Amino acid sequence: MELNIIHVDMDAFYASVEEQDNPKIKGLPVIVGGLSNHGIVTTANYEARKYGIHSAMPIFMAKKKCPKGCYVFPRMKRYQEVSKEVFSILYEFTDLIEQVSIDEAYLDISNISMEPLELVMKIKEKVMIDTGLTMSVGVSYNKFLAKLASDWNKPDGIKVITEDMVPNILLPLPVRKVHGIGPKSAKKLNGIGVYTIEDLLGLSEYFLIELFGKAGMEIYSRIRGIDYRKVNTTRERKSLGVERTFEEATSDKKVLMKYLERFSEELSYDLKNRGIHGRTITLKIKDENFAVQTRSKTLNEYINDLPQIFDISLELLEEIEIHNKIRLIGITASNLMTSELEQLSLFD
Repeated sequence: MELNIIHVDMDAFYASVEEQDNPKIKGLPVIVGGLSNHGIVTTANYEARKYGIHSAMPIFMAKKKCPKGCYVFPRMKRYQEVSKEVFSILYEFTDLIEQVSIDEAYLDISNISMEPLELVMKIKEKVMIDTGLTMSVGVSYNKFLAKLASDWNKPDGIKVITEDMVPNILLPLPVRKVHGIGPKSAKKLNGIGVYTIEDLLGLSEYFLIELFGKAGMEIYSRIRGIDYRKVNTTRERKSLGVERTFEEATSDKKVLMKYLERFSEELSYDLKNRGIHGRTITLKIKDENFAVQTRSKTLNEYINDLPQIFDISLELLEEIEIHNKIRLIGITASNLMTSELEQLSLFD
């Protein structure tokens, strides 16, 4: 099969931007996140990760692991500026780009005559020259394998997965590496003795559908190298959201509020970046017993500003009674409308 999909993922993006802007901290363990003890780690560079620090870890815990680390408060506007620089470079090579997040995208290179590896090297070189940042890139014949490949040799890596390498290359990987298997699904599989993709390959499609519903069919196909999803440049979204599963469950409301503040900032950026507004904000939490609670509020107006999203998410948090420790929290905007349509409706 043709190697026509590239997945690009910037390396420790926020921390890398901080290092590039402040050369004095290069080589140090850099941790980006809220600076109070109730804050959370947004990004840690690879030096900091050697101490066991990861995103979503509470800052007080990170400071215990790495007391001499360089702790930096996030500068979202600066990260957005650099993200636009990176994507403008990508668009010099192709228009077939699906932006997944501020620092991650799929590229369809079917119409580019250049050899995939030569193209990847040119993209990486251009990004490094213009921004000083590195990216890791995966190349394959579908989105699942390309994303898997981009995570293979981080940081600053390149990995190619060809058809003849599948499924052997996948066999030792943990099941959580499969797109569509989250922490809860991985735990369910571990509970029946399934830990790796090799174990997963021993399960029938019927069994996986019984276990996971429609997603089971997709999982069955993906671990066999089949993924028909296209690079979607004009995807119409019904909702847009941010959520995170904690390494350690918490009942500290101040910690949850800090997450919501960061998520509101990320969600506002994503909405504005796509030129859309939302009218419904939904808060979702999942406790340590996997019980899920959601609360929603639908407004009379369309919004995409950080303060409005944050205020509503806090309001929704107050409506939820928390009896157990929380292991996941997230917010979503739905009832979406493009900015152009919203402007027309105001004039109308």
